[in-house]
Amino acid sequence: MTTTVTATTREQVRGAARPRPRLDWRLRFGALSLIWGFSFLLIKVGTQGYAPFQVTLGRLVFGTAVLAAAMAVRRERLPRGARTWAHLTVAALLLNAVPFSLFAYAELTVPSTLAGICNATSPLWGMALSLVALSEDRPTRLRVAGLGLGFLGVLTVLGAWQGFHGVDATGTAMALLASLSYPIGWIYVRRTLAGTGHSNLSMTGAQLLLATVQLAVVTPLFTTMPTEVAVLPLLAIAALGALGTGLAVLVQYGLVAEVGPTTAQMVTYFIPVIATAAGVAILGESLTWSTPVGAVIVLAGAALTQARPRDKG
Repeated sequence: MTTTVTATTREQVRGAARPRPRLDWRLRFGALSLIWGFSFLLIKVGTQGYAPFQVTLGRLVFGTAVLAAAMAVRRERLPRGARTWAHLTVAALLLNAVPFSLFAYAELTVPSTLAGICNATSPLWGMALSLVALSEDRPTRLRVAGLGLGFLGVLTVLGAWQGFHGVDATGTAMALLASLSYPIGWIYVRRTLAGTGHSNLSMTGAQLLLATVQLAVVTPLFTTMPTEVAVLPLLAIAALGALGTGLAVLVQYGLVAEVGPTTAQMVTYFIPVIATAAGVAILGESLTWSTPVGAVIVLAGAALTQARPRDKG
């Protein structure tokens, strides 16, 4: 949101003490990369004490609480209108409930490093979907080449030439489906919720609230209450929700408003690097040469799919 400063306000500001400068956007960019990169480690730790649906429900509860607090501070209200809430229900399913749950289930059998790399394929899926779903977003040869390069990177990470030896197919498929769910959700939101007049904070707060309700209904049907409280996994879930879901959204909005969506989107390329480093250094996950090499290829392909043709003039 842009604030217009009047001439009177400028004079008042000159005579008043200057406010402390905000944290530089580069530091916030780095913090967001770390938060989202460590999210995959936190998911892994959370699933060591709780069922995947319970991890996701806890994540959403803590994330929603952070956004609710932010809305209260800024005196924001939830959006109105049955149509808006109906579309937000679908968005909550595609952008939160489904991918969060799939990643949690995936990390029961695949390392957090692989989950983080699979997450980086979202731009590739988005490019593939744009070929059929978004006629106004025509692909260029460069972006199509990026799509092919990106999926070549995925095959490299999975060790395709070895017959995918040592890779859990089900867990990997879940992580890739989670990454696919994001661009499907983005396309849906773009087509149904653009121009509603509500703030991003209000819409996202409602979306997370709906996703929390969805998981609150599903979780008791497929899980049982834990017999004891696992403290470390619970702390991991709390951090995953409060930081990786709640605070991260607020930081992301600030970055988009200050430096634009293109620059803010670059955080995607740092997440798998941090996720891999955290998984290896803290969880002791193994790492073969094909994982970092394939990850670099995936990121290069993803970067090409985001390339936009230069305006002629």
